[in-house]
Amino acid sequence: MRDSRQYSLIYILALLASLPNGMAFAQTRVAPPPAVESAPLAPPPGASPAQMPSAPAQTPPVPVPDSQSGPQPVQPAPPPPNPVVPQPVQPAPTLPGPAEPQPVQPPPTLPPPGQPLPAPPAQQQTGVPDPNATLAGKRGDSSDIDEVALVAKPVLALSGQATWDQGFQKLSESFNILRAEAQKAGLPVAGRPLSLFVETTDDGFRFEAMLPVAPSAGGQVPAFGPGIRLGASPAGRALRFLHVAPYDDIDSTYETITAYLEAKSIAVKDAFLEEYVSDLRDPGDPNLEINVYVQPK
Repeated sequence: MRDSRQYSLIYILALLASLPNGMAFAQTRVAPPPAVESAPLAPPPGASPAQMPSAPAQTPPVPVPDSQSGPQPVQPAPPPPNPVVPQPVQPAPTLPGPAEPQPVQPPPTLPPPGQPLPAPPAQQQTGVPDPNATLAGKRGDSSDIDEVALVAKPVLALSGQATWDQGFQKLSESFNILRAEAQKAGLPVAGRPLSLFVETTDDGFRFEAMLPVAPSAGGQVPAFGPGIRLGASPAGRALRFLHVAPYDDIDSTYETITAYLEAKSIAVKDAFLEEYVSDLRDPGDPNLEINVYVQPK
């Protein structure tokens, strides 16, 4: 065993002696790297020195007071500040409020070139009586029956009577007399003429011819001719039947009225009121228009 170990050592020494340049195994120490000096970085191209980050400021060490035993001197308290006297608050000035917006008027619409300008609207006269106004205020329909409310109007009235053959002529003469009296008294005509049939017999009838007029100024009653007086037209609920035909055919309209009242079981007053929308000039006028008013009881 000892010979084997000795032989091994001799072999190793011989091997080391055969290495080139007399290289031998020895313990090699690695020197520490030199200290790297830190240098500030150069600013990037186009950057000013003020934009470069500055080195952190060194914070000086805080001195530690000596811990000495014994009482420390008392520092005097700072004097109290002078009292602040509050100043009165001045009210804010009142500013005028915003003006209210005025409505913007749309520009007038003009007609296309070449067309005439429209005529200005006619001024409607108020307070002027209408000589063609009817009691119902609207035109009737011959194929229908209207229920209307009559309003009393001031009228010039004239009583009369006539036979059935003289009825048309007598009514026409009575209305001419009333128109002449209204013109003489200065009373404007304010509606279509009326006749109220107060009694009928086989021989003829009695009637009250009426002409609506406007009241006189100052409320004075003028003097009228014989038999002429001021009155009022009938008022209240009524049924209106329209007659558009010659006056000689008015009996057919009254037959229609009688059949309608019997079918509806409507009781009416004995007086019938006729309103002459057309002037009584020709009893054979096919366009003669008359409103017949019947007042239920």
